[in-house]
Amino acid sequence: VADLDNHDVNFDMIKMEGKPGGRLEDTELIKGIVIDKEFSHPQMPKEIKDAKICILTCPFEPPKPKTKHKLDITSKEAYDKLYLREQEYFTTMVKQCKDSGANLVICQWGFDDEANHLLLQNELPAVRWVGGVELELIAIATGGRIVPRFQELTSDKLGKAGLVREVSFGTTKEKMLVIEDCACSNAVTVLIRGGNKMIVEEAKRSLHDAMCVVRNLIRDNRVVYGGGSAEISCALAVSSYADTVPGIEQYAIRAFADALEDIPMALAENAGLSPINEVTTIKARQLSENNPRLGVDCNQLGSNDMKEHLVFETLIGKQQQLQLATQVVKMILKIDDVIMFGSYN
Repeated sequence: VADLDNHDVNFDMIKMEGKPGGRLEDTELIKGIVIDKEFSHPQMPKEIKDAKICILTCPFEPPKPKTKHKLDITSKEAYDKLYLREQEYFTTMVKQCKDSGANLVICQWGFDDEANHLLLQNELPAVRWVGGVELELIAIATGGRIVPRFQELTSDKLGKAGLVREVSFGTTKEKMLVIEDCACSNAVTVLIRGGNKMIVEEAKRSLHDAMCVVRNLIRDNRVVYGGGSAEISCALAVSSYADTVPGIEQYAIRAFADALEDIPMALAENAGLSPINEVTTIKARQLSENNPRLGVDCNQLGSNDMKEHLVFETLIGKQQQLQLATQVVKMILKIDDVIMFGSYN
């Protein structure tokens, strides 16, 4: 999924599908697409190898007039004629799908029992009511084209997949379709399992956060040490720079350095340590030992070296955090200036 040449990750190619039931440990990565649908008929095959998929956005039903209409059937002959005409529509649609070489139909719309029966008789498995976003993902993954009309269906517009299978979960009747070994192998799906819907949604958010960290590393593979060590090191550097600045600006720079120290202090407080003692000790040690890796020992391992704790953070993420915090403060100060200006008047 990662585009290493452009140093980016396309999250559109990573689909996260959740299914309550089972354990969180049952979560798996599928190199393909998973859709929360099943085959339209229970007698259709549950596994299709070397699938040639036709992706349709047109319904399996006779065309309907756009305006209001009324049809009077006055005799059996007229009813039979209408029935045969309808059958002809269905037969033509199925024949066009078969002639294109497709052995699986994925349709955005539904179709009635008659069309479903015809598809079964012609040994053409089908899936109905597939959403537009899922259709696009399937088209990207299988290298197929989304076809809006049956007349435009040709063999070169079919998507290709090594295996399409229907999987069921435990004793429940819930089923899903898995499309694997796609022509475009970049598309993947993470199938998340969990005891209930809340756990599944929380796992989705956690996975998304983790993937964002990995994407940041691909964009810029530089890291800084965590545990508040980077903030303390930055605070010391900003304080020493403040000494070189003449005038009252140095007080603003020192205030920025003090603000940076609030992060390790909050970290120490949350870890149940004495925040002032911990931060002042680490500052003194960083200065004396010239070691910017020293941070808050939250895990009580007896060492303040974050390299030994294996606590890292992406540089790009840390930069974004500090820039955003600074912008928020600047915005609040600007608002405060407006209020003060009005009060003078």
